[in-house]
Amino acid sequence: MTAKDAARKYPIARIVPDFLVEKFLKTKKPIIMSEIKGITSLTGEKTEGWFIACPLTARQLNDKSLTDLANQRLLECAQLAAELGAQVVGLGAFTAVVGDGGITLSKHSPIPVTTGNSYTVATAIEGTMKAADLIGIIPSESTLAVVGATGSIGKTAAMLLSPQFARTLLVGRDQGRTQAVADQIPGSIATTDLNMLREADVVITVTSADAEIIEPKHLKTGSVVCDVARPRDVQAKVVKERPDVLVIEGGVVSVPGDVDFGMDFGFPEKTAYACMSETMMLALENRIEHYTLGKDVTVKQVEETRDWAAKHGFELAGFRSFEHALEQTAIDRVRKARQDQKERNPAGGTTAIQTP
Repeated sequence: MTAKDAARKYPIARIVPDFLVEKFLKTKKPIIMSEIKGITSLTGEKTEGWFIACPLTARQLNDKSLTDLANQRLLECAQLAAELGAQVVGLGAFTAVVGDGGITLSKHSPIPVTTGNSYTVATAIEGTMKAADLIGIIPSESTLAVVGATGSIGKTAAMLLSPQFARTLLVGRDQGRTQAVADQIPGSIATTDLNMLREADVVITVTSADAEIIEPKHLKTGSVVCDVARPRDVQAKVVKERPDVLVIEGGVVSVPGDVDFGMDFGFPEKTAYACMSETMMLALENRIEHYTLGKDVTVKQVEETRDWAAKHGFELAGFRSFEHALEQTAIDRVRKARQDQKERNPAGGTTAIQTP
């Protein structure tokens, strides 16, 4: 969350400077936000749980000088979960991507830990490919780009998807670490330059940046962008300035049963993030063990969570873009923009950026 997101719990945060909000949050202990009821598998198995808030912003979680505080707050979250009766704890959003991906927490937590990144990868891939198909993108003739390619989600998504595409671009903040990933993916190109995205037909972005880094000028006409990052990577002004680009949110999942999350976290009823769903599925499977941890997600884990989803009735919800349901008109508009661009430039390659 950002400092302003704290206003959901503390309304005064709307009018107080961010640095004062963050100073206040550093003094707060984890709190129970709601109880989750009604999760019912297709098999008839049931589970329940709680939302527990770690009261630190994304910027604070990403601040290396606050690593000890972040680890302490996450441990307190796990201890609170155990006291409530939970058997497994899932790390959501920034708590999963900063630091060492739950490894430190797993050594001290009274209950097993998962980041949820395995099912997040599975749903990001499924959603991206479905959206690309709707736009008329043929992977074997197209360029894939993965932003945040050195992270656990980005690296695994790139490894699984790159064989289907003609070309793969890996975008990271550090050239050396990005090249190390590229060395594991035949034919891929490592870069730190976001302008390279102008060559990409399909983009998966999943960085741990605490700011929106992908601007309208970075994107190719008729492309699909799956933004898996929380906070998001794609600037909100892309919606207005680039109607020729389709931006979807990654990992929005329909949860089986008459589920009640007990709070509004910005999604339609009975839907959740994929990372949350992985924790629910571990409980339904009675897999009370550490699952997705650290910077690596294995292909086996991605496939296993995909199988669990089919077994229990978790599935991709409809496409969403910037917290709103995606309308068919937006899909049609981007598909036409892509067709028009292809007619103007049948050889493909880098395209000029349209300005509506």
